Amino acid sequence: MIQKTYFKTKDYCKVKFTLKPENAESVAIAGLNSDWKNLITMSKKKDGTFSAEVSLPKESQHEFKYLVNESEWLNEPEADKQKKNEFGTTNSVIIL
Repeated sequence: MIQKTYFKTKDYCKVKFTLKPENAESVAIAGLNSDWKNLITMSKKKDGTFSAEVSLPKESQHEFKYLVNESEWLNEPEADKQKKNEFGTTNSVIIL
């Protein structure tokens, strides 16, 4: 799930990412701000849900994927759109 919070006086949007994959020990977000090397670690809650809040520039687009247990790539089902990537799969896209 993606939750966007816009601020009238700020040039960024606060975005909350939430995901509940089965049997996950760790989840990270890759690709935000075109950075596929520095992952954003998501915090695990008691109910097994992972979440992270990130500030991203307004009027921008970001491709991303979730990395579960350091081995499985997942897309965000509620992303604004999906875009084909160079590996023959798709990336999630968030539009702000």
